[in-house]
Amino acid sequence: MVRQRYIMHVDMDAFFASVEQLDHPEYRGKPVIVGGLSGRGVVSTCSYEARKFGVHSAMPMTTAHRLCPQAIYVQGRYGRYQEVSREIRKIFQEFSPLVEPLSIDEAFLDLTGMEALAGDVYALGPKIKQAIRERTGLTASVGMAPNKFLAKLASDLRKPDGMVIIRPEEAAAAIAPLPVGRIFGLGQRSVAALEKMGIRTIGQLAACDPRLLRPLLGKNAEEIRNRAEGLDSRPVVPDEQRKSLGKENTFPVDLVGMETCLGALWDLCQQVGWRLRCAGLSGCTVTLKVKTGTFQLLTRSRTVEEPLSQDEELMEQIRLLARQLSWSQPVRLLGVSVSHLVPAGSQSLALDDERRQKRNQALDALKQRFGEDIIRKGWGKR
Repeated sequence: MVRQRYIMHVDMDAFFASVEQLDHPEYRGKPVIVGGLSGRGVVSTCSYEARKFGVHSAMPMTTAHRLCPQAIYVQGRYGRYQEVSREIRKIFQEFSPLVEPLSIDEAFLDLTGMEALAGDVYALGPKIKQAIRERTGLTASVGMAPNKFLAKLASDLRKPDGMVIIRPEEAAAAIAPLPVGRIFGLGQRSVAALEKMGIRTIGQLAACDPRLLRPLLGKNAEEIRNRAEGLDSRPVVPDEQRKSLGKENTFPVDLVGMETCLGALWDLCQQVGWRLRCAGLSGCTVTLKVKTGTFQLLTRSRTVEEPLSQDEELMEQIRLLARQLSWSQPVRLLGVSVSHLVPAGSQSLALDDERRQKRNQALDALKQRFGEDIIRKGWGKR
């Protein structure tokens, strides 16, 4: 007999903006937009009051100002958000030993086997929401389901302050009427292409012949169709078992040419380097991921003897990998990841490397205090 899995996804509601409203009572009930305040800044998070005006995460600040000029604009305080996040992580650990953080404000919890302790496992959803509210003053949306895909989808259905349970026997019927865009991992272009084929709902996608999907979705076609059927066998992986760390970006407009892509890759290397150093990790294998406008997926990897965590070191490897590709096609997605992770060591450094490390440490301190988007090192042809 297969044991039923109980997976919970907890997602804090408009986290950065909610913390600002918590700390500044005069902000409550008003549109609050958090992010970089320079001319090239982007929105990190905005309150639900701001979302009514069409503002959303990753939007350029200039666009946000146009849509919602009356909003309260706030430079992010990443140190404060981390402080609250640590308190929330403590709460997670009280409910399950298996916690997989996805970001500073969301995580999966595996509650499988908790029946003996909790009785009704689904009753843990309201309890964790109550604990978070009482100890932080913030609200969270919770999804509970037999797998990670359904749990994450459920937590997003009734935001803010939502609680949605998808039971195994009702999963297929519950998600069938939802739009295909609800399937995480499908980009806007994939959704548009599916809709052009007449596939607008998850149920229609689940009923589709996989052979029709492969030209459109490539090797991910089977996985995406499994999601449409409510299937997902991925385990909840705690932080200490993490095997790789990376970041990827799907672009609203395809990038053209190697130099343009290298600029975007340099930005990704800075984000991955920052995450490695925050986690106290280094890695020996660097992987470049490229998805073309025709959905062709290309990957290249390099393994080095000395573990890497500095932005420039990562970019040096990415440049070498980039030279193995032709870059003749437009690019819709780029990714950088580091695997074979080890705790960051204290190996001796050459003078240039030592200067580079000190510079990155100074920038990291700024990011810790003001948020990751506060500063980026510029890219030039190197």
